Amino acid sequence: MLPQSRPVWVLALSTLARSTGNGVVVSIVVLYFTRSVEIDAAHVGLGLTVAGVVGMLVSVPAGHAADVVGARSAALGSVILHGVAICGYVLVGGFGGLLVAAGLVAVAEAASNASRGALVALAVPQRDRVRTRAYLRSVTNVGFSLGALLGGLALNRDTAGGYTIALVASGALFVVAGLAFLALDRTPPVPRPEGASPWQVLRDGPFVAVGAINAVLMMNAGILNVALPLWIAENTDAPISVFAPLLLVNTVMVVFLQVPVSRGAEDVRGGARALARSGIWLAACCAVIALAAGRTPWVAVAFLVAGVVLHTVGELLYSAGSWALSYELAPEHAQGQYQGLFGLTTQLGTAITPAVTALLIVRQGWIGWLVMGALLAAAGLAAPAVAGWAERSRPRSAETAATATS
Repeated sequence: MLPQSRPVWVLALSTLARSTGNGVVVSIVVLYFTRSVEIDAAHVGLGLTVAGVVGMLVSVPAGHAADVVGARSAALGSVILHGVAICGYVLVGGFGGLLVAAGLVAVAEAASNASRGALVALAVPQRDRVRTRAYLRSVTNVGFSLGALLGGLALNRDTAGGYTIALVASGALFVVAGLAFLALDRTPPVPRPEGASPWQVLRDGPFVAVGAINAVLMMNAGILNVALPLWIAENTDAPISVFAPLLLVNTVMVVFLQVPVSRGAEDVRGGARALARSGIWLAACCAVIALAAGRTPWVAVAFLVAGVVLHTVGELLYSAGSWALSYELAPEHAQGQYQGLFGLTTQLGTAITPAVTALLIVRQGWIGWLVMGALLAAAGLAAPAVAGWAERSRPRSAETAATATS
């Protein structure tokens, strides 16, 4: 349960500070804009959506910048900028200010995600990358849950002053998280091989295909956060209050099981197998949750609990597999831009999930659950073939050749 090296300690403490601040922001930001700044909900949603699109567009350039200036410097600067941008929320006075502030937050977050991913690749040995990301995800869940609880204090007060203090404190936590990277050794840029394109990832068709699979499997998050509460409220006799304990089951499982479930997913083949298994578990989850409709309350709750457990196992396998492929298929000199593109596909999957779940599940009921399950299973089962194609397309580096002949 504790980090086993100094770099992981630093990354973990930084992650804890950042995720706690993020938990506060996510829990209060919409109500802050609607109730304190008095922007109508439709405009808040539009502003945050536009910011999300901006974040996706800058993911690859931000990752490329991390490759050029060094992952540690890029991560330090982008996380601090993220914190300052969050503090800027308190200056918003209308829709125009919301667009500017949310756009800056989205740009900083995209840069932070890509550079921190590259930093893990360079700060820990190759064999420990997936395990480190698994550990950091467990820490993220702890921090986010803590931040959500703290955000609840601001929501209870429901005053402009309370929201302002919460946002400024969150921004300060991000600044602390960025400064923590000063405790890591410098990570100078890895020299780009002669003849390699500066925008190599955009020409890497096999990796883009892996990213497409990642975008589909990332929709698993929408099962828990979007589809499940609507399904409970509109299609089952289970009390809607059961949703909070179901989220707790998911959070506790992620905190304690992400590291052990990630074992065996340290390379391309292991990561692809994890994605294939993830698709199967997620498909089973969809089928079981669909069975909750038309049952007595207690039976419905039992099916919902079983479905969330199945979902969480699939989610854990998905995370492990996606980390393995994003790292192992990326050239060392371009980890930033490859993490940026993979992050873009993750954001894309998150962005399309509400529309897909509304179209399939809310409108089609249990048939929509089965279609969603089939889609996730197909994406997972396609992962080994697509990952194998991507692995075979990697250029054979001098380092790899030397290792093979030694």
